[in-house]
Amino acid sequence: MNFSNKVVLITGAGSGIGRTAAIMFADRGARLAVNDISEQRGHETVEIIKQRGGEAAFVGGDVAKDAEKIVKKTVETFGKIDVLVNNAGIVPYGNIEETSDEDFTRTIEINVKGPFLLSKYAVEEMKKQKSGVIVNIASEAGLVGIPRRCVYSISKAALIGLTRSLAVDYVDFGIRVNAICPGTTYSQGLAQRVKASADPEETMRRMVSRIPMKRLGKEEEIAFAIMFAACDEASFMTGSIINIDGGSTMI
Repeated sequence: MNFSNKVVLITGAGSGIGRTAAIMFADRGARLAVNDISEQRGHETVEIIKQRGGEAAFVGGDVAKDAEKIVKKTVETFGKIDVLVNNAGIVPYGNIEETSDEDFTRTIEINVKGPFLLSKYAVEEMKKQKSGVIVNIASEAGLVGIPRRCVYSISKAALIGLTRSLAVDYVDFGIRVNAICPGTTYSQGLAQRVKASADPEETMRRMVSRIPMKRLGKEEEIAFAIMFAACDEASFMTGSIINIDGGSTMI
């Protein structure tokens, strides 16, 4: 996969899957617009890319509030946008009784409204060049029930719906739209949540036990799938929902 001269905007690229994907895109020639709610984390990703010989710029902003600004800044900096990766998201815990109105609203704003608006403004730019790719990072939680992930599951199911709708509406403009559905993936954030639990060893055991492969996913594995969904070699693929979950959605 070669992304030379491609401009890639990744939201939530200050850590985890977003950072790993940004680095892997840059290693393959892409110019990266790195978005994150945290300036510090975002700039850290930019510096890592530059140290590896890549080109990147920080494009700050809250995806739920600053979508137009984020896309506009990307185009101002690099002249275009070829790939949008809607990766930023939050993972609130709780069943329907445990979920507050505030948690519901904030989750939908970040996980659904943000990708909706970013895609809206990115599509306007992509139509000008009659090409582009949007990759939405959904989740296995959008496909199957996971205990105490009520509003998170709602948001990721909505993102899958957005993917299919955009794919149909913009195929004639040369714009492809696909979604990645990761299963439980090991990251610094997940490690911190496990450590903070009442019984970290038991928490990790439970997470691994429900995965047929008996291990967690790796950030690099998810990032590779993101790149595949965006690459020219996959140019016949749009509206696709790609599961990377160690077999979790099979059972």
